[in-house]
Amino acid sequence: MKVWIPHQAGLDLLGELPADVTVEVFEHTDRMPSEAADVRFWVPPFLGGSDATAVLGELPDLAVVQLLSAGAEAWAGRTPPAVTLCDARGVHDPSTAEWIVTAILTQLRAFPAFVRAQAERRWTYAENTPTDELTGKRVLIVGAGSIGAAVRDRLAPFDVSFTLVARTARPEQGVHAVEALPRLLPDADVVVVVVPLTDQTRGLIDKAFLAAMPDGALLVNAARGPVAHTEALVAELGTGRISAALDVTDPEPLPADSPLWVMPNVLLTPHVGGSVRGLLPRAYRLVGDQVRRFAAGQPLINTVVDGY
Repeated sequence: MKVWIPHQAGLDLLGELPADVTVEVFEHTDRMPSEAADVRFWVPPFLGGSDATAVLGELPDLAVVQLLSAGAEAWAGRTPPAVTLCDARGVHDPSTAEWIVTAILTQLRAFPAFVRAQAERRWTYAENTPTDELTGKRVLIVGAGSIGAAVRDRLAPFDVSFTLVARTARPEQGVHAVEALPRLLPDADVVVVVVPLTDQTRGLIDKAFLAAMPDGALLVNAARGPVAHTEALVAELGTGRISAALDVTDPEPLPADSPLWVMPNVLLTPHVGGSVRGLLPRAYRLVGDQVRRFAAGQPLINTVVDGY
């Protein structure tokens, strides 16, 4: 069985594989390392887009696509019916949750203002204090999956209260349905969005969503850019009524003329939530496990259903 992976380093991170498994590095989608007809298991490049999905038509014996990303929006509905699509659920939980906690604290404690002042060699105690704080905040987590749970675990020591929202309600776990957002948003000091990008979540953060947030609230989008309606985001943030921390935008990269770049109430990072040194070891532990499962005829985990 032939397996293609996108990183040379992955060869040493997969763990022990069955003797009949051959692993090759397919780093650049325009240069195949060997005969494509024999490939049964393919790991596309991290965050691979349309260029990567185009390769699907050149792999006639393909059975499994194992993504390195938690989101599968670029692949769902594009893989042939006989191909099982799996995402990297769990791999990005620690890093994305860390980014979210960092972003929340950075915004609430006014670090961007202090960084700007440092660049200007100005001591701005009087200008920027007292800052806000995380302690006691009401946190609404929209997306009650594994990343949402990781965020909750890391925020719990800050003495905050939580409300969780998912596609469907789970009353036994205290999780509300997404339809409850208009009622829940006005009571949230911090709104963390970590939903997958699907037809149902595209444009979820719209004019009504933002208007329902109370004055002074913080929006944190660590999901995907198109989950937010960009024009509505620019309009609401432009008033200064609420603030935001955005790791994702629509489009990406964010155009240089976007007003979001210069808004003092907006923290922007270039989709780096999952891009940490621990990514490859965690990712290839999952890949190795999946290859061993597939070779043994066992069920795969993290299969993508209904887009996620």
